[in-house]
Amino acid sequence: MIENTVEVVPVHGIGEVRPGDDLAALLKGADLRDGDIVVITSKIVSKAEGRVRQAPDRTAAIEEETERVVARRGDTVISQTRHGFVMAAAGVDASNTDPGTVLLLPEDSDASARRVRAALPQKVGVIISDTFGRPWRHGLTDVAIGAAGVLSLEDFRGETDGYGNPLKATVTALADEIAGAAELVKGKLAGVPVAVVRGLSHLVTDDDGPGVRPLIRPADDDLFRYGSRDVVFARRTIREFSDRPVDPEAVRRAVAAGIAAPAPHHTTPWRFVLVESARARLELVDAMREAWIADLRGDGFTEQSIAKRVKRGDVLRNAPYLVVPCLVMEGSHTYRDDRRNASEREMFVVATGAGVENFLIQLAVEGLGSAWVSSTMFCRPVVREVLDLPESWDPMGCVAVGHAAAPPRDRAPRDPQDFILTR
Repeated sequence: MIENTVEVVPVHGIGEVRPGDDLAALLKGADLRDGDIVVITSKIVSKAEGRVRQAPDRTAAIEEETERVVARRGDTVISQTRHGFVMAAAGVDASNTDPGTVLLLPEDSDASARRVRAALPQKVGVIISDTFGRPWRHGLTDVAIGAAGVLSLEDFRGETDGYGNPLKATVTALADEIAGAAELVKGKLAGVPVAVVRGLSHLVTDDDGPGVRPLIRPADDDLFRYGSRDVVFARRTIREFSDRPVDPEAVRRAVAAGIAAPAPHHTTPWRFVLVESARARLELVDAMREAWIADLRGDGFTEQSIAKRVKRGDVLRNAPYLVVPCLVMEGSHTYRDDRRNASEREMFVVATGAGVENFLIQLAVEGLGSAWVSSTMFCRPVVREVLDLPESWDPMGCVAVGHAAAPPRDRAPRDPQDFILTR
């Protein structure tokens, strides 16, 4: 064989696959050689593993397989599955299956690839492939959703090109390229679910390897994690944070979103105090707690009730980063009567709330969780004193910021119609 020549060969005669079928046994009639890479369409893996569901339509199955909705337009849903894949309809497929049924993705495609590889006598690599759409481009292509015994990525970072230029971002998705090449002979309507890619034996490894996990971009590194229609719903109140440090630049980017909010009279009523030092955070939280306790005792609450109420502030104590949004009335108008002056302040309060909401949403886009604790407003003088703020800065709560220690609980369902009055 000529060096660097790659051959892609379809495997015919597989036939209809049923639940419980042994995929490796179905491949034993194929002309497999050491160093080959076997690419198997995920549909037949799902069928063999019983991932077939009776369903008049795909809607319920898509919801069950969806970990997170990334974008939605009409009936089209782009979802992140629990495997970490971002794809249309969470990979639920109604094609090439009996009418009234849908196919779900394999539970663990890497494990499926390992089982097939272990049962074959030849030293081969195995890739499980599925069809994905791609952002910014029309058309579909096959990519790897499971792999065993194949080098999935080739990292050229740190090397130089033929002109001596350093390579800083070049990481080639080898398993995806192989899956796409195999699709050229499998096709969508040809009834060929398996292909053999030959000539890439240097990519076949002795051990099973990490599978496709290296191909999945971590959520915090994904600049396009949320679709524009769903980004508002990405904001969730997070009350438990991990020890992972917060990137101060990410918080500053969120502040930039906050000050993009609308405000009256072309003013800028927002100020954001970033409490980054552990000493300052502890001093602030302790001072607020003492002020809250004093107020509650003055109101006649029992010590048990007070302990329960101030415990809500633990989210601030345990957060690795705090932000205190403040309102300033610079640029506000002064009127002759109290009614209009009160309305003027309300306009500025609403504008500050809009800024804080922008800030919270952008934190979510940056991969950060947050909790807005408004009780800070009960002890504004204390906050100003501890943080050495100007008298004109009016603290409007305190935002706990950090990386979520666990996924947030599902939101209680709300029907928008319940909040609408039409005239």
